Amino acid sequence: MSKKPKRLYRSREDRVIAGICGGIAEYFDIDPVIVRAVAVLLLLPGGLPGFVPYIVLWVIVPEKPGEHI
Repeated sequence: MSKKPKRLYRSREDRVIAGICGGIAEYFDIDPVIVRAVAVLLLLPGGLPGFVPYIVLWVIVPEKPGEHI
């Protein structure tokens, strides 16, 4: 039996804006507050180190499959 590979998805349940931080937290099995804190820290030195990667991930990471709420 082969194990299904982990995939990064945007979270449907744990989202504030687009579900990126919630999806990263699910992928690494950590608290989403930690991921959000890191995202905020990346926004502090002028915004670009955190804003651009967030927008790129928003565009390229698919939403988690399942029914829409």
